[in-house]
Amino acid sequence: MEVTAIQLIVWIIIAALVGILGEFIAGRRAPAGILGAIMVGLFAIFLIVGFFHFHIVGEPSIEGVPLISTIIAAVMLVVVWSSISYRRP
Repeated sequence: MEVTAIQLIVWIIIAALVGILGEFIAGRRAPAGILGAIMVGLFAIFLIVGFFHFHIVGEPSIEGVPLISTIIAAVMLVVVWSSISYRRP
């Protein structure tokens, strides 16, 4: 998989939006604020596009990134990451 500079910039913008939506839907926050949301979004994009090659038939995509599948992955990642990183007494 080859990623161009323009595609990387678009992916970072999509990752920010997907990460913030994932936090909103999950009702939790990823650690490290907006950078954490971008990291969650980028990891969700990597999992969906690069690792699993998964998409729902007919879902919208931008620059090869399926939006609905990536948002679902981001929600799951936010829940897992916030569960592990926040310790409650």
